[in-house]
This record gives sequence, structure tokens and C-alpha cells, in this order.
Amino acid sequence: MLTRTLTAFVLAVIGVPAVIYGGIFFWLFMATFVTIAAWEYTKLMRGANFEPQVVLTIVGVLGLFTVRTRYPEYSEAALTGLVLLAMGLHLLAFERGRDQAAGDFAITVTGLVYMGWIGSYLVKLRELPGGLFWFLLVLPSVWFADSGAYLVGKNIGKHKLAPRLSPKKTWEGYFGGILFGVLAGMLFAWLWRNNISVTLLNGAVIGFFMATLTTLGDLGESMIKRQAGMKDSSHILPGHGGIFDRIDTWLWGSALGYYLISWFFL
Repeated sequence: MLTRTLTAFVLAVIGVPAVIYGGIFFWLFMATFVTIAAWEYTKLMRGANFEPQVVLTIVGVLGLFTVRTRYPEYSEAALTGLVLLAMGLHLLAFERGRDQAAGDFAITVTGLVYMGWIGSYLVKLRELPGGLFWFLLVLPSVWFADSGAYLVGKNIGKHKLAPRLSPKKTWEGYFGGILFGVLAGMLFAWLWRNNISVTLLNGAVIGFFMATLTTLGDLGESMIKRQAGMKDSSHILPGHGGIFDRIDTWLWGSALGYYLISWFFL
């Protein structure tokens, strides 16, 4: 617990100023996170006997993240080029004897899209009008929902939510997480009401969607780890595992939050 707390404190010392200040500081923080998560992803997939293009996936994720957030007019061209390049490289791998190259190609493209394209919403959410406060409504709702699910599930959880994917998760914890997420959404909507056009009801709706759907991000990463036979994506964060372990729900939250806010609250 002490190790987990110290790691969380260090991340907060770096991350909170990055979120508040925004700009290149925040961009570098998130770019580092998704790039390391891409490396962890390839490591997990290799543990599951796939052979994704490691360098292409890692460099491609950083490149796609950069284009999507800095030069969005070229984002479709960047994604298209990376997919075609990936197929070309995996065709060569097949010709050289790798019979599972088609599956490897799918794994490479998934990494590029999931970490690079979806990951870019961490920045795009922050760059919305009033983005600092929307970010500090969406992501804390996700974090409170995660914490609420853990607390409720640990104390009263009995009915398994997804026994194969995550044996410790329960339906009681899931619904407890929804309650915490809704309350967090309302709390942060109230705190930022003078900075963005948001009501308590708006906050409750955002918190509800974050708590209800971002669990799928957590379960999705669990699916990858289970197939690889690994408990954590890496050990880069003492007491917490890897970066992918930390941002699995952030990826879903930032993308869903971006569109929810863009379509209904701006």
C-alpha cells in the first residue's frame, strides 16, 4: 500500500500541473503515456504468441497521436499509410515463414488504432472549449467510479461480473461504481459551474455514462492480459503495474466524454 501511495503521489505531482497548465507540457505527458502503453501492448501480445510489428506499433502510435492532436487535417492519411505499411511488413513475414502473419497484422493495426487514434482523445478532450474543466469532470468521474467499484465489491460483492475476464469484479461493485460515478459527476459539475455551462443533471449524466461504459476498457485490457497469461502490462509503476493498466479506462472515458460533450453540451 505504501508503494502504491508513493507512486500515485509522484504521478499526481507530475500529472496535475500538466493537466492544469495544458499546452505542450500536457501533450508530452499524454504522448509518453500512450507510447509506453503501446510498448506494453506489443509485449503482452508477444506473450500470447503473436508477433506484431513492435517498432511500427510504437513509433506509429506516437506518430498517429501527434498527427491527430497537432495536424488533424492529415490524420486520415496517416492512419491509411500506417495500415498499408503494416500489411506490407506482415506480408513479408508470411513469405519468410510466419504462418500466423494475418493475425499478427490485425494485432498491429489494433494497437495503432487503440493507442494512437483513441489515445489522442485524451488531448482532444482537454482542447475543447473550457477543456480543462470538462477534462476535470470526465476523468475524475472515471476514477471515482473505479474506486467505488473496488470499495463496494471488496466489502459486499458476491455475484461475479465477468468470471473469466476479471474474477474479482462483481455486479455489486459495478453498480456501486455507477453510484460513485454519478455522485462524482454531480460534484465536479457543481465545482466548475462558473467555468463551463454545466448543471448538476448534466454532471450526473456524464458520470453515469463514464461509470457504465468505461468498465469495458478495464475488461478489455484484462482480456488481453488473460490471453497473454500476465497479471500486469508491465512493472513500470511500482505497486500499480504498467501504464496500460492505468489508462485502460481513461481511453474509453476520454473518447466517450469528447463526443458526449461535443454533441450535447457545447
